[in-house]
Amino acid sequence: MDDELARIREKRMQELTGKMQDAGRGGVQNVDEMHFQQFVTTNPFAVIDFWAEWCGPCRRIAPVMDELSIEFAGRVAFGKCNTDDNRRIAMQFNIDAIPAIMLFSRGQLVDRVIGAYPKDAIREKIIRRFGLD
Repeated sequence: MDDELARIREKRMQELTGKMQDAGRGGVQNVDEMHFQQFVTTNPFAVIDFWAEWCGPCRRIAPVMDELSIEFAGRVAFGKCNTDDNRRIAMQFNIDAIPAIMLFSRGQLVDRVIGAYPKDAIREKIIRRFGLD
């Protein structure tokens, strides 16, 4: 049983490592409670979109996050976290409205955007908070 659990853990770590390497090429990764801390601490700059399937504004912001993930590829990691499936994280960050976009620098929450803001406004916040050009 312990050997099987170790194999499952190793396989999952390889999958996660592969996903993190793919982040250098852009794209938004799914982030869950099990891997949230690793995602925000492994990536110097991370943007996480907290959303839910039933949320209309969340569906409007998803393509914006995809575009920004490509624009900032290799500099900022982008993730999305379904609040219905990951309630503990939502409670930890006091998320009571979605979409909620959280910006993390070296594992620390540095800013948040609540609501479906335009792409340019989110881009500006990312550039300003992370000191990017």
